[in-house]
Amino acid sequence: MTPSSTALLTIDLQNDFLHPEGAYGRAGQGADSILALPDRIAPLKQALIRAGGTYISAQFTLVPGRDDEPLVAEHLKKLRPFLTKGDFAPGSFGHALTDTLAPADFTVEKVAYSAFYQTRLEYILRAMKIDTLIIGGIVTNGGVASTVRDAHLRDIHTILLSDGCAAFKDDVHDATLKSLGSVTEIMTCSAATALLGGAS
Repeated sequence: MTPSSTALLTIDLQNDFLHPEGAYGRAGQGADSILALPDRIAPLKQALIRAGGTYISAQFTLVPGRDDEPLVAEHLKKLRPFLTKGDFAPGSFGHALTDTLAPADFTVEKVAYSAFYQTRLEYILRAMKIDTLIIGGIVTNGGVASTVRDAHLRDIHTILLSDGCAAFKDDVHDATLKSLGSVTEIMTCSAATALLGGAS
């Protein structure tokens, strides 16, 4: 691993998902495995930055429409009917990266599962000459899996953090890791941090 061409990419680790006063917290939606992620990933972020790497945060975004009503996909309305005005809105508290991981070198607003879909992520990777992504975040079977597969299609080497991502159900998380094993390298946060210690 060459730190200068490596980026940590986290998916959706923002207040509306993680903070008690965020959209999901107010609705009583969450999981302990998800809440534990920022503290687990933070040492890896710090090690990568010290070694000369880059940290990119991809953050789910609901684009405000007329009268600030968010543009919510129909499938998401059915899954999460509690989403309302102001949730995941750019510039809001809920949209922001969790304090434990802030700040990011780059923030990518995403409107769907993949951090590549209709975002500036590819531009950032090219401009920074990044060829390796270390990926963590939520949820394993949603935004994380979609991003890993899209990176694979673009011949970008990925390392998926087995304990740096989570789903609302542990069995779904485990099954997704198994299915992604053919397209990504998989390791723990501590193993990735140790790898950085030996990288130059």
